[in-house]
Amino acid sequence: MLWYHVVFLALIQGLTEFLPISSSAHLILPSQVLNWPDQGLAFDVAVHVGTLIAVVGYFWRDIYGIVKDWFAALAGGQSTQNSRLGWWVLIATVPAMVAGLCFNHAIEAHLRSIEVIAYTTIGFGILLWTSDRFFANLKAIHQLNLPSVLVIGIAQAFALIPGTSRSGVTMTAARFMGFSRDAAARFSFLLSIPIIVAAGGLKLIELCSGQQEFAVDWQALLWGVVLSAISAYLCIHLFLKWLSQIGFLPFMLYRLALGALLLWLVKVS
Repeated sequence: MLWYHVVFLALIQGLTEFLPISSSAHLILPSQVLNWPDQGLAFDVAVHVGTLIAVVGYFWRDIYGIVKDWFAALAGGQSTQNSRLGWWVLIATVPAMVAGLCFNHAIEAHLRSIEVIAYTTIGFGILLWTSDRFFANLKAIHQLNLPSVLVIGIAQAFALIPGTSRSGVTMTAARFMGFSRDAAARFSFLLSIPIIVAAGGLKLIELCSGQQEFAVDWQALLWGVVLSAISAYLCIHLFLKWLSQIGFLPFMLYRLALGALLLWLVKVS
């Protein structure tokens, strides 16, 4: 990887992990469209570490309250909004974990094409805007319950398909059920923590279990962690700050434009 590959891919991972535009699609496309070398598992692990640092750093107060109250409730203490939110994050994570274990290899083998990414980018972009435009904007994050959490969790499982966007599909599901933009985004970001840990852990296991010897570019990995962490932190902050004003329309328009460009590339190739 050249230095600008490292910078571009780290910034793209940091920005797209939490925006509803699909980080997996944007990391796949440079190698397929620009003929860049595949960044490799080690770099994937590094940028996952960076985005994890960003989301934990941004929500550390929330995470501390959730973990403290969850363990207190588990030990027989009183149930609180925070302890229930801890359960909701864990429960909503299960469908994606199960789907990943069952279908990850099939998806890797058959659904990482530019054409698939184009159609999922367009389709789920339209669903995102529809949920935001035509459904209520009333419920707060503490109004989550088991049925709504299961719906969001099942929706998150679809993010295994490149181009879907984990943050986008979970926010879409929440908005369809009447949760506010802020509530949908905050729960989606909290929900990203176990998913990033799981995805990064699986890649790390694959990396450590590989039989082939290779040289690790530690400088590239360090820059990957730093740049993805900084860009992800800024992305979370600005997204939550501006979301109530701009809504999801700009993201749908971006997804439509990207999807159309990809379909054109497929046609002319």
